[in-house]
Amino acid sequence: MEKTQHYINSIYYQIEQTAKYCKYLAVQLFQKLELGITFDEFIVLDTIDANGCICQRELAKLILKDRASTGRLLSALESTGYIERYVDTKNNRLVRKVQLTAQGIDTLKEITQKVRDYLASLPKIHTEEDKETLLNAIINFRQNIEKEVQMKI
Repeated sequence: MEKTQHYINSIYYQIEQTAKYCKYLAVQLFQKLELGITFDEFIVLDTIDANGCICQRELAKLILKDRASTGRLLSALESTGYIERYVDTKNNRLVRKVQLTAQGIDTLKEITQKVRDYLASLPKIHTEEDKETLLNAIINFRQNIEKEVQMKI
């Protein structure tokens, strides 16, 4: 008799579950360390920092959130003075772009250091080489899936 492969035993499900646990861990860590911003806000700041001035649509695609959710995150960060939005042109069209303020850059650096210090204090489960190998495999896997996915954000 042929054994049925259940979705919950697939690599897709296991990666999804792992991602959820990582998100829960990060949210709990941000609450525990009382960092003053949410994990999602941190992701937005970090993504803007990594990509320079970016439009809201591009940001939404990178953080895998719809434009409305991205807009709410940006509004919260703008009200705290961490980002600023401005109008620019792209392909002869007006777009709203976003960039970090000096305060946003300082806050991002401070929070990143606090998180790194905390994570460095935890027992080491995997070697840096193992983590690098896993990271490269996951990136390769995701990039291959991205070719097949059509997202409308």
